[in-house]
Amino acid sequence: MFWRSVVGKLAITILLLVSFVLFILTILLLQFFEDFHIQEAEEDMLQTATKVSLLVNTHDDRQIVKEMTERVKDPASRVAVVFNDGDLWVSDDGKDNRLPELKSSWIENEAGLSDVLTNNQEIRKQMLLPGNQMEAMIVGIPIENEDGAIYVYQSLDVIDQTKAETTKIIFLAAGIAIVLTTIFAFFLSTRITSPLIKMREAAFDLAKGEFNTKVPILTHDEIGELALAFNRMGRQLKFHLNALRQEKEQLSSIVSSMADGVITLNRRGDMIVTNSPADRFIEDWYYENNLQNDTEERTLPSELLEVLQEVINGEKEAIHEISLQGRNWVMLMTPLYDQNYVRGAVAVIRDMTEERRMDKLREDFIANVSHELRTPISMLQGYSEAIVDDIAESKEDKNELAQIIHDESLRMGRLVNELLDLARMEAGHIHLSMESVDVEKYVERIMKKFNGLAYDNQISLSLDKQIIQSYAIFDPDRIEQVFTNLIDNAIRHTSKHGFVRVKVVNDQRAFQVEIEDSGSGIPEEDLPFVFERFYKADKSRVKDKKKKGTGLGLAIAKNIVDSHHGSINVNSKVNKGTAFTFRIPKNMES
Repeated sequence: MFWRSVVGKLAITILLLVSFVLFILTILLLQFFEDFHIQEAEEDMLQTATKVSLLVNTHDDRQIVKEMTERVKDPASRVAVVFNDGDLWVSDDGKDNRLPELKSSWIENEAGLSDVLTNNQEIRKQMLLPGNQMEAMIVGIPIENEDGAIYVYQSLDVIDQTKAETTKIIFLAAGIAIVLTTIFAFFLSTRITSPLIKMREAAFDLAKGEFNTKVPILTHDEIGELALAFNRMGRQLKFHLNALRQEKEQLSSIVSSMADGVITLNRRGDMIVTNSPADRFIEDWYYENNLQNDTEERTLPSELLEVLQEVINGEKEAIHEISLQGRNWVMLMTPLYDQNYVRGAVAVIRDMTEERRMDKLREDFIANVSHELRTPISMLQGYSEAIVDDIAESKEDKNELAQIIHDESLRMGRLVNELLDLARMEAGHIHLSMESVDVEKYVERIMKKFNGLAYDNQISLSLDKQIIQSYAIFDPDRIEQVFTNLIDNAIRHTSKHGFVRVKVVNDQRAFQVEIEDSGSGIPEEDLPFVFERFYKADKSRVKDKKKKGTGLGLAIAKNIVDSHHGSINVNSKVNKGTAFTFRIPKNMES
């Protein structure tokens, strides 16, 4: 509270002291000015009475005396003249007619008033006027050289009004003095307690972490030395906390930039620190278990809680693998020590899905290559042994066996070449020879290559052209390889009397090709995998059982289109047909 502070106590003390002095002074001043105003009023009335007395002595004409008296007197007072013959004349009350007229009986019966006539004494008196009990003051003097008297009287209300005005002035002055004293008290107390207040504020700022705050050294006494020591303490705290903050920020940056998830736990399983990969893991766990993910009151997944208990009880690290949302996670949890006491653990969670997939791809690649090479090698070995052992007797039989060996060797060569091409493409070593190609001539040349094959298989091969722009920029050899793979696949999977339609659109935005057939189609479950290496759909759907593919054509086609920053898609229905669409943008970026 304010009055409990040093500033408040000092200011209130000064203010009370000055207020007490002003109170005594105000009482004395009010009494002094009251007496002063009464005395001044009496002196003024005495002067009026003296003037009237001179008029009476000077003029015998009483009418002139009366008129002159009316002019000389104060409008707030009345004058009573007792002439030497006992006649009493009282002036008019020209102000508000509140003063009663002085009666002869009052003068005779009121002690003191009659002394003016009988004893020639000057009087000053305050009395209650008979009749209306109005408080008034009256002065009286005898008329020189005559038996008579002059009385001047007026109501004390005039004095009260003057007293009230004086009181207002005194109270106003006292109020101003109190205000000035208050300002002075606050100024003085602030000056005296300023170092302490600054030190208190600096202590609060220091508690908030604002270490740049310094206490000004205003004096060179004990308070100044205390401020100096306080500033030195603030600098030391700032230095040490900055060092701690730098280490914390460095650690936080390392944790945030890690590709692995990091979770710091205490013994109760509360998550103290997590990074983005760890947050994604926890979100997936909550989604997998149909739980509401509340970031404010998020609990540790049960799998991690079990591992935490194992780490705390065994005081050694633990490794576990978790499958979540179709992804594989490997977690390494290590205990955190507070001297010899395990205060928690830190868990590092790594997403091993890609590594597992690559391992499976390598295994599948080896198995597929072995499978693809085993058949031609077996045939080469068998037919070559038949020739060596002279099983084929006639020249025609030997030529037939040699032709089979030749075909299988060509097949093996194609497989190896396609593997090498695919490896180069996936490694990013593919080189594109970009050219401006006349689309119409280019497509018609490719279609001529397959007209004979389509005719031999009794398949309708048609071309639909929507060429808005004559030229397109791409690698003609690589795109021809895409055409060849897709059209060849369409013809091989289409039965007699079927159709294969090639639709080419070349406009300002892209070069787009759609190759549609009425073949056997691709099962829905096989569609996501048609562009993978060595993947083959149901082989029973292939029309020509003797002409076998390597399973690499579509993978190569996709890599070629991707290298042109394009896209390739497939739509198919079983026994209805298949449509492959690839698109190469004109700006090579969209």
